[in-house]
Amino acid sequence: MSLGYAEKLSYIEDVGQVGMTEHFDPPPVLQEKIERLAMLVQKSKHLVVFTGAGISTSCGIPDFRGPKGIWTLQREGKALPEASLPFHRAMPSMTHMALVELERAGILKFVISQNVDGLHLRSGIPREKLAELHGNSFLETCPSCGVEYLRDFEVETIGLKETSRRCSDKKCGARLKDTVLDWEDALPSKEMNLAEKHCRIADVVLCLGTSLQITPACNLPLKSLRGGGKIVIVNLQKTPKDKKANLLIHGLVDKVISGVMDFLNLQIPPFVRIDFFQIILTQALSSDKKNVNWNLRVASVHGQKAPLPFIKSIEISFLENQGYKSAILQKEPFQLKRRTLQAKSFEMVMKFNFIDSCGCPSTEIIVPLNFKVSRDCFELDKDAILQKLRHTAIQESCCGQNAVVERNAMLTPKTEVIVYAIVTNVIRYKKTTEALEADSLGNGVKRRRESANGTETSRKRSKVHRRKPRF
Repeated sequence: MSLGYAEKLSYIEDVGQVGMTEHFDPPPVLQEKIERLAMLVQKSKHLVVFTGAGISTSCGIPDFRGPKGIWTLQREGKALPEASLPFHRAMPSMTHMALVELERAGILKFVISQNVDGLHLRSGIPREKLAELHGNSFLETCPSCGVEYLRDFEVETIGLKETSRRCSDKKCGARLKDTVLDWEDALPSKEMNLAEKHCRIADVVLCLGTSLQITPACNLPLKSLRGGGKIVIVNLQKTPKDKKANLLIHGLVDKVISGVMDFLNLQIPPFVRIDFFQIILTQALSSDKKNVNWNLRVASVHGQKAPLPFIKSIEISFLENQGYKSAILQKEPFQLKRRTLQAKSFEMVMKFNFIDSCGCPSTEIIVPLNFKVSRDCFELDKDAILQKLRHTAIQESCCGQNAVVERNAMLTPKTEVIVYAIVTNVIRYKKTTEALEADSLGNGVKRRRESANGTETSRKRSKVHRRKPRF
């Protein structure tokens, strides 16, 4: 999906040029402000965080109004940078994960986001404590029963349109819709109502990386003032709401929040990304009843026609020199067809080669094949399995760990479906001043993070959806 925003550039002229120039507080002033913010956070009873594109620039996702922002470059007639990291592989920033820890500590009560990158939800912020005002590029929703589906690929449509998938609830089956707003779409009432409710009772609203220019979203923090709440703005550019702020900080969001976490003696947790896929084995007896014709397919858990964006290829071999020919599956659908003696059983080795933005190049899974389809279907304790995978990945500082989380079987046709969870990235966040100064000093500039394979470089996202202003 292309950006497609050239014809809409007149919008920039309408909103004015507030926030085009970056400002940095001198180091002593910045440190003093960080300590003041930390005290406000520590004493808060109902902390609400309001985020914009500026918290994701260190993830390689450009903002809009910064010197190298999408809208700024378009207005100046400059070409947008080519994306070298797929949008679906963007990882949460230090700030995203710090907010997760603040929520777990009971300090942060609610997050309001104007971003569509889905990083708050992916980082671990509970859905019930998050309002995504402009939608989520990786989220589909059922308009009939309200169930939401978080995808590992970017949903192909925007503007609350129907997608190619349906609700998996057998009693529903309605066509799903994307959640990302287009220009003419109103802000979702459910998200807005929750955001307004929490802003009204907030004693501190912390605005991170937002220009606070798009209405009505930009007016949400002001609702806290009526109840005596305080507003803190952390942004490199000036905003129209600066005069309303009790504390105004011009500094890198990651550096500010890292300083707050240090002051509060809270650790920023690592981020562990876990992806899913399913192995589908279908079999049928040959006409002579001596052989089994079998078909093995590796597919997305989001549907057999959905993409598997993190897998580049699959190499298949067989243990103990079974005499079966090896195979390399290089494109989707990842599918292998073979014929085997009915009484024979063996083990197959599947080497999964991942795309470059994953934390490890590959991993191997051994799949036993005996062509006996059990009547039993079971779903394991998924949360416990995922927690164990995360713990192991963090302890070993590497990825590739995998586990079965679900197994299903059908007798007509004979089919076995096994769902796997696999760790594809492990990221630890540096907090030293030296490390932060080596990170991004501007919008869309690459930053360095510790990954399972050493230092990982984040790149720019490939697609950016602009929001229609609500004046």
